[in-house]
Amino acid sequence: MRKPFAHEAVLTMAADADTRAPGAAITAALCGHWKHEPPCPLSPHHSRAEWVGSEVHVQILFAAEREMEGDVRHRIDQALVGGRLQGPNGVTTQWQLHGSSLHSAVLEQEADHAQRLTRLSTFGCCLSERVSRASTRGRGH
Repeated sequence: MRKPFAHEAVLTMAADADTRAPGAAITAALCGHWKHEPPCPLSPHHSRAEWVGSEVHVQILFAAEREMEGDVRHRIDQALVGGRLQGPNGVTTQWQLHGSSLHSAVLEQEADHAQRLTRLSTFGCCLSERVSRASTRGRGH
């Protein structure tokens, strides 16, 4: 039975970089490519990246069998350590990983979303979200 998990990472990126690229790299590591037909072969997941000062904080929710948790976390970290992804437009986005939390807890406000990921089988996997600097101004980010 799949269980929900959370993983967090802190990156630095150029101010004009596409913050969706690390999430796409994670999807490629877990699913073979960022663009694929459902279901996710290993772990349904969702990533969110947002600017916090000069850093990009990436939160990943994923669902996996308990015995696969370590493998999924390893693949996430390997994707982020890689530090680059060439997007569909040919532009390569680069970043540097500064830290990763291997034992992040699913937050209370993420619990419903995380539980939905445990039930995904043939639709809706591999979601990536970006919060731009402009949309976070005035909110302490």
